[in-house]
Amino acid sequence: MAVDNMPPVTSDSPSGLAGVEREISRACKDACRDRSSVTLVAVSKTFDGDAIAPVIRAGQRVFGENRVQEAKAKWPPLMAEHSGLALHLIGPLQSNKAKEAVALFDAIHSVDRASLCEALSKEIVKQGRHPQLFVQLNTGEESQKAGIAPADADAFIASCRDVYGLQISGLMCIPPVEDPPAAHFALTAKIAARNGLKLLSMGMSADFATAIQLGATHVRVGSAIFGKR
Repeated sequence: MAVDNMPPVTSDSPSGLAGVEREISRACKDACRDRSSVTLVAVSKTFDGDAIAPVIRAGQRVFGENRVQEAKAKWPPLMAEHSGLALHLIGPLQSNKAKEAVALFDAIHSVDRASLCEALSKEIVKQGRHPQLFVQLNTGEESQKAGIAPADADAFIASCRDVYGLQISGLMCIPPVEDPPAAHFALTAKIAARNGLKLLSMGMSADFATAIQLGATHVRVGSAIFGKR
C-alpha cells in the first residue's frame, strides 16, 4: 500500500495546494496536533492527468476519486510515471465494482451496506490486497445520500468485523449542506471512539479546518486545490 503521508509542499507548488497546506498546518497548530496526523486527500475527480500532474510534482501523493471507471482510465499512467501515490475511493461503490476497487484503491471511504461488505470481503481474500476501509455515516439521515444512520452504526461496524471479517479503519461523513458541520463531525468522532476506530475522513474545502479541530485524520479537498469543475 502506498504511503499515506504527504511530503513537504515544494516552493513551486500550485497556489491552491500551497494555500490548503498552509490552512491545514494552521488548523493543526490551533488544535495542538502534529501536521503529520492529518492526511490531505486531493480530490481529483473530473480532472485529467494534465491537471493532476503539477499537483503530484509539487509533492502531493494522496488523491481521491469518486468513480471506479474514471480512476481506471486515468490513474495507471500517472502511477507508472510517479512513485508513492495512494488512491482513495471517496464516492459510492457498487458491489459489482468491488473487484476493480480492491485492485486499484488504497482506501475505500464508502462502505455502507451488507452486500458491499460481502463483495469486498471476497475480493480482499482473493486478491490479498487490504485497502483501508471506512464506514460511511449518513449523520444527517438524508434520504438522497448513502451511508449508515448513526443509530445503526455500532451494529453495522460489528457486522463488518464479525460477519464479513473486514478490518474497518475508520468512519467517513458528509454533513448536510445547510447544517453547521461541527455537530456532525463531533458525532462521527464519538461513534468512532466507542468502536475503537482511529481514522476519521471528514471535512472538505469549505470546512476542513473545523474537521481538524474535531479530530479528522483525512480531509478531502478538491476545489480549493484544483479550482471549480
